[in-house]
Amino acid sequence: MITAQLSPASVASGRSSHVAFRLSRPALPLGFDACRSLNKDLCYNFVVRPKATLTFDHSVTESTKAKQKKHTVDPAAPDFLPLPSFEQCFPKSTKEFTNIVHEQSGHILKVPFRRVHLSGDEQYFDAYDTSGPQNVNPQLGLPEIRKEWVERRELLGEPRCTQMYYAKQGIITEEMLFCATREKLDPEFVRSEVARGRAIIPSNKKHLELEPMIVGRNFLVKVNANIGNSAVVSNIEEEVHKLQWATMWGADTAMDLSTGRHIHETREWILRNSSVPVGTVPIYQALEKVNGIAENLTWEIFRETLIEQAEQGVDYFTIHAGVLLRYIPLTAKRMTGIVSRGGSIHAKWCLTYHKENFAYEHWDDILDICNQYDISLSIGDGLRPGSIYDANDTAQFAELLTQGELTRRAWEKDVQVMNEGPGHIPLHKIPENMVKQLEWCNEAPFYTLGPLTTDIAPGYDHITSAIGAANIGALGTALLCYVTPKEHLGLPNRDDVKAGVIAYKIAAHAADLAKGHPHAQEWDDALSKARFEFRWMDQFALSLDPMTAMAFHDETLPSEGAKVAHFCSMCGPKFCSMKITEDVRKYAEEHGYGTAEEALQHGMDAMSAEFLSAKKTVSGEQHGEVGGEIYVPEIRSSSSV
Repeated sequence: MITAQLSPASVASGRSSHVAFRLSRPALPLGFDACRSLNKDLCYNFVVRPKATLTFDHSVTESTKAKQKKHTVDPAAPDFLPLPSFEQCFPKSTKEFTNIVHEQSGHILKVPFRRVHLSGDEQYFDAYDTSGPQNVNPQLGLPEIRKEWVERRELLGEPRCTQMYYAKQGIITEEMLFCATREKLDPEFVRSEVARGRAIIPSNKKHLELEPMIVGRNFLVKVNANIGNSAVVSNIEEEVHKLQWATMWGADTAMDLSTGRHIHETREWILRNSSVPVGTVPIYQALEKVNGIAENLTWEIFRETLIEQAEQGVDYFTIHAGVLLRYIPLTAKRMTGIVSRGGSIHAKWCLTYHKENFAYEHWDDILDICNQYDISLSIGDGLRPGSIYDANDTAQFAELLTQGELTRRAWEKDVQVMNEGPGHIPLHKIPENMVKQLEWCNEAPFYTLGPLTTDIAPGYDHITSAIGAANIGALGTALLCYVTPKEHLGLPNRDDVKAGVIAYKIAAHAADLAKGHPHAQEWDDALSKARFEFRWMDQFALSLDPMTAMAFHDETLPSEGAKVAHFCSMCGPKFCSMKITEDVRKYAEEHGYGTAEEALQHGMDAMSAEFLSAKKTVSGEQHGEVGGEIYVPEIRSSSSV
């Protein structure tokens, strides 16, 4: 039986959906007043700094490039970029934990959540939290919360170490219990979904800093944030900062898509500072090892890269094994050809040697590596459409069909899998993608980039894609890969990352509402109640981006009195519909009309009687009983024609 430790505060409140574990922080959360003066501090500018340094074990064989995971502070290394605190980003909120005991091991799991403190009838609202441990020096990395979990299981000597393997054996792991607690669902349900392949828990056994999360169509829709350097711009400190900024605002996973220098070092710093699953596209680093010449790639180099990244703790690999030689000619008539970087690399190699994709040919070998580390596979959509013109074409769906084959082969070896999807798809063509993926890939989690629903809005593609993301999420997509305003234009900075995450958190939540997730509407109801009761501070605190919401309000009504006023600058005090409704209800209460519903009916009856009593004459006849003065006299009607 699973037990939990209740705090006195949670017992007193009578709410047990979460069990409180308070951090050693001030008794009262930092409010908006304290944060207002710090608002400008939330916009630090990036500065160019020397690369961060790692220490590694030179005794490790060169063939695997497996560098030592532990790193220490280099006295000569500069400080990382400052990150605004949790309290600055979320006034009136505290970061708390549910304490829950894993029965088989006795391990106490501390599952994070954000508690928003309210001033209404409800004392607080608890929200899903991805911000990770706070006040941690990035040069030292995050605490290894999974260390004991992994060590205990390795002592059991099981033939496989994947979450799917344990789920099929009927075992609820610490990771499964952690996810169930976060989602407020039964741990047995989590186990059954993982065993079925309908959900995955990306969790490399080497990524000990991870706070486990689950990806599946029957859970909350999740959001991925892409980070990583390029050959032109960015450095390690900036990428770590973008990771922390993305997870602060709600990113559930992150992908390191670095293609520039120091790919290994960048990934190491990201992993050691990431509490969310980290994915990669290994072919990028493999290409760097052959100086960017795709023709020089070999299976041996690719395998070496997989092991190197596995040793570091990468939680999921995107591998474009579905880009088959026979599918490449299908892209010839496309307007935008092959737009996937990984897909184009594999396609070029296949055409150069007129051989089958080596990732497809060595799929079983890839599965063996994933088995050893419990790495999930995200089967890439290398032939996804890069324009509305190319949406839902033969090449795209041919690859999806092969993804289904690769998915079933992975399940035979207990490797967790999700399928990547498009891309650029107009709204009316989105459902076909979801229907085919569910059928052909046996309900494995779908992971889509958007999709972008139009091509005409460079600079606003976080909006064009969030529209598609909300639609496909409502249909069953489990993980949405964000798109930033810089899509198709350049490498996103910190502000772009936040804009992308917020846009996709909106899309994901809209999808959760549409799917009828059991707890999704609770957040909407809490904010709507605060809005109707003119609890402005609570309304700000419950929003996805509290400081932006308050800044917009204060732009036209900056005084403190406006924070308790029963109107905003849009309608003013006389035209606020909610204020008028509030006045009607107050009037009904004062005149003893009972409930709001009774008052409404009483008022309607009274007005109806008054209306019918108006015996107005139309064409010399009395028509009060059929509408009174609503009718226009014939003579006036005729003259007005």
